[in-house]
Amino acid sequence: MQLSAMKLMRRSLVVLLAIALAWLWVLLGAAPALAQAKTINYSNTNLDNRDFSNADMVGSVFVAAEMRGTNFAGANMVGAILTKGNLLGANLTGANLENALGDRVTFYKANLTNAILVGATLSSSIFEDADITGADFTDAIIDRYDLTQLCKRATGVNPATGVATRESLGCR
Repeated sequence: MQLSAMKLMRRSLVVLLAIALAWLWVLLGAAPALAQAKTINYSNTNLDNRDFSNADMVGSVFVAAEMRGTNFAGANMVGAILTKGNLLGANLTGANLENALGDRVTFYKANLTNAILVGATLSSSIFEDADITGADFTDAIIDRYDLTQLCKRATGVNPATGVATRESLGCR
């Protein structure tokens, strides 16, 4: 009787050890979802008039960055964080900003022609005089007032997604 209790305890210990090792393996192999080797933090920097055209900037951080007149044409900025950024007059033609966090961003006079903003959070942002021809805003979070203003000038179809700007904004 005592022998079977010892076997049971030994097996339980082996199972617990195996579970502990499995958890350790999972935890050591875990990485944040947006972690990328190329991710760069440009927070609180002055990037005015820089050229990032066609750059791979997936997951990069631009919190409170000054980006006036900066060229992001064709840049891959999926999952980028632009919070409180100033993109006054910036060129975002054909840029991919899918799932970007862009709350409180100034897009004043920015060129968003054919930009992809699918699933982006763009709350409390300024789009005054921005060119949104062919931009795809599908499932983007945009304040009601801004949405009304964007619908007044929404035209074109995004060449990459095939979605009309008016349709992506849900304009009536």
